[in-house]
Amino acid sequence: MNCRSCATPLSKVVIDLGFAPPSNAYLTKFQLSLPEKTYPLRVLVCETCWLVQTEDFLGRDDVFDSEYHYFSSTSKGWLEHSRKFADSITKELDLHSKSFVVEIASNDGYLLHNFVLAGIPCLGIEPTASTAIVAQKRGIPTLIEFFGQNIVKKVLNDFRSADLIVGNNVFAHVPDLNDFCEGLSTLLSAEGVCTMEFPHLLSLLKFNQFDTIYHEHFSYLSLIAIAPLLNRHNLRIFKVEKLATHGGSLRIYICKRDSKHAEHASVDLISDEERQFGLNSKSGYEQIWDSAKQMKSDLLNFLTKEKELGKVVVGYGAAAKGNTFLNYAGINADLIEFVVDAAKAKQSKFLPGSHIPIYSPEALISAKPDVVLILPWNIADEVLSQNRTLLEQGCEFYVAVPTLKKIS
Repeated sequence: MNCRSCATPLSKVVIDLGFAPPSNAYLTKFQLSLPEKTYPLRVLVCETCWLVQTEDFLGRDDVFDSEYHYFSSTSKGWLEHSRKFADSITKELDLHSKSFVVEIASNDGYLLHNFVLAGIPCLGIEPTASTAIVAQKRGIPTLIEFFGQNIVKKVLNDFRSADLIVGNNVFAHVPDLNDFCEGLSTLLSAEGVCTMEFPHLLSLLKFNQFDTIYHEHFSYLSLIAIAPLLNRHNLRIFKVEKLATHGGSLRIYICKRDSKHAEHASVDLISDEERQFGLNSKSGYEQIWDSAKQMKSDLLNFLTKEKELGKVVVGYGAAAKGNTFLNYAGINADLIEFVVDAAKAKQSKFLPGSHIPIYSPEALISAKPDVVLILPWNIADEVLSQNRTLLEQGCEFYVAVPTLKKIS
């Protein structure tokens, strides 16, 4: 395999999580009787440009198909995060009824809904029909397509260049990074701005977030790796913000290389943090695999002990990160009886690999569990606030990342 950014042959393995099915490939009861495909889940780092990337075994059509069941609007916290961003960027860029906003991977319209309400022309580009159709029904113009040079030609022909391009948690999902960045460069207006949010590789390594590794994440991103990639396509990063979302993310602000946007000190500041950690050397990638092995052992020992004590143990959140952890650890319904999730599209289905059943959150009331393991640890506060009654009844809530601990 060659690097997705600079085409250097890859050999340095960062972590090997064994075999797993695509982490959003939820199963119906009928599908439990059929063979289930699993693929190696292995991550490598390019020792030339330092892009960290999942080894090629699945293409984008294999993971972002018509049965894709991640709906951004499920999380109230994420909706509020998106509303605040829409408000602030509208003021910052002075967007109005003559502006044009494009969101890549617009999902169910969770973000563009805010621009529609403000009377700002916008367009979503979303490859998964299951989510795009929801957005269309909400009155949000949406193309059901993967983003790249081909679709950019259509957008420029039917609309015009974009004053703002937004990509939240999509950059890591792109297998052809050079085509994607060339598309950004072609679509962006001369003084336009593109913002990209993505989980920061530095957070993944520093806080042992190995469960954020899954097949639909083709890359794990740092400024060190992204800056030269963008530069090849006449783009540059002029500002960076740290975000608390997804356990530690970045929001980068991108413009044309010769635009008037001044570079903020934040770019050098965060780049220096990455270098100090060792993201431009082998040393930065040595610890994560050993940490994952320890976390796997700790969770297995805990769940086994709780079961031996006769306790009812369930999970909260049928999230991709949870599926990575459960499949790596070999955990199934023997140790976690069921998982609840607010997304109706996932309810009455089964987690890929572990085959743990998924119910609605109301199931917690009747089950009266002793222990709830919150699999999407990044929304733990939101889950706790919604389940205060269970806490008061003596139920214990745990997260397993970055270490196994009880929370309240």
